[in-house]
Amino acid sequence: MGKMAAAIGSIATLAAEPGEDAFRKLFRFYRQCRPGSTDLGGVIDFSAVPPACGTEPAAHKVIRSQLSVSSVSEHDAHRAGLQPVSKWRAYGLEGYPGFIFIPNPFLPGYQWHWVKQCLKLYCQKPNICNLDKHMTKEETHNLWEQSKEFLRSKDVNKRRPRSLLEKLRWVTLGYHYNWDSKQYSADHYTPFPSDLAFLSEQVAAACGFQGFRAEAGILNYYRLDSTLGIHVDRSELDHSKPLLSFSFGQSAIFLLGGLKRDEAPTAMFMHSGDIMVMSGFSRLLNHAVPRVLPSPESASLPHCLETLLPAQLPSDTVVEPCSEEDLQVCTAYLRTARVNMTVRQVLAPDQDFPPESAGEHKRDIATQGSCHPDDNSDQVKRARLDPHS
Repeated sequence: MGKMAAAIGSIATLAAEPGEDAFRKLFRFYRQCRPGSTDLGGVIDFSAVPPACGTEPAAHKVIRSQLSVSSVSEHDAHRAGLQPVSKWRAYGLEGYPGFIFIPNPFLPGYQWHWVKQCLKLYCQKPNICNLDKHMTKEETHNLWEQSKEFLRSKDVNKRRPRSLLEKLRWVTLGYHYNWDSKQYSADHYTPFPSDLAFLSEQVAAACGFQGFRAEAGILNYYRLDSTLGIHVDRSELDHSKPLLSFSFGQSAIFLLGGLKRDEAPTAMFMHSGDIMVMSGFSRLLNHAVPRVLPSPESASLPHCLETLLPAQLPSDTVVEPCSEEDLQVCTAYLRTARVNMTVRQVLAPDQDFPPESAGEHKRDIATQGSCHPDDNSDQVKRARLDPHS
C-alpha cells in the first residue's frame, strides 16, 4: 500500500509541475511506464470487485452507475452476444458526469465474433482504411485472405515483415470521417454493419439512450507499441447522443481528462470486452491511450478469450459462427494486438448536413492524409497526435 501511495503521490506531483500541460505529462509518464511496476498503482481497474483504484487526489472516486434494465430484453441482449443487463456491472467517476464503464458484459466466447468482424469483414471494401492512401483498391480488396496464412504460420518469437492486417491502423464505417477536414459528409457514406448497429443500440438503451442510431464507426487497430494521442470527439453534429467504445484483445491504459489539457487526467485500464460510454458532460472531454499492455505471459491472450464461441447459436442472433481457421487467425493477431470499435450517432433526428461552401475543394477520402494509432516508439515526441479512439 505504501508503494502505491508513493506512486500516486509522484503522479500528482508530476501533473502539478509547471511547463508542459498536465495531460501531456501524464501521457508521457504512462507511455514510458513498465508493465507490472508500481507506476501503475494509481490506474483504476474496473474489473476488480470492488474496483481497485488509488486514493485522492490522483484518482476520482468510483461510483456505481444505474442501468435501464427494462430497456433491453434478455432475448435481445443474447442476440447481440451480451449477458442480461441485470448481470452487468456499471461504474462512473465522481467529477465525470455521463461517463459509464461496463466491465466485459459479453457472454463467454462471444467476443470472438466482433474480433473476427473487425479483421475479416469490416476492413473490406467499400469501407475505408489507412492502407488506401498507399495502395490500390485491388491490393486492399481482401486483407484477410492476403494475411491469414502468414498469421497462422507466423512465429511470434521472430521478427518478420508484417502482413497487411498487421499494418492496418484504422477503418471507417457508415459516414466516413474525413481526417483532413475533421468532418463527416452525406456523400461519403457506406451502409453501416447491421450487427454492430444492433449491438450498439442495445448498449445505448441499457445506458438510458433509447433510439440511438449507429451512423458512423471508427475502428482502431493497435500493436503493443501503439499509442493514441490526446483529442476530443467533437465532429459529430449531435453531441446529445453518447459515444460507445468497445475493446478487444490486449489491455490498454485510457486517460480521461477535462475540458482543457491543463487538467490532469484519470487513468484506467481497458480490458478485453470492456465497454465505455461517454455522454453528457463527458462527451467532449479530452482523452487518450498512452499504452497497450501485453498479457503477463508473453504472447498470450486475456483469460476471457480462452472460451470459444459456442458451435450452436440461436437462430435469430446477429452473431455468426467462427470457424477453426477464423479462430486461429484471430488468435494469432490478438496475441500482440488490441482492437477498438467506437460507434457514434452523427445527426440528430430530422437533421441534415449543412451545405458545403461553394469554394470547398472536395477530395477522395481514400487518398486523404490519415491519423491513427502510431507504433513509432518516438511518437510521443510528435506535436500532432491522433484524433480518435
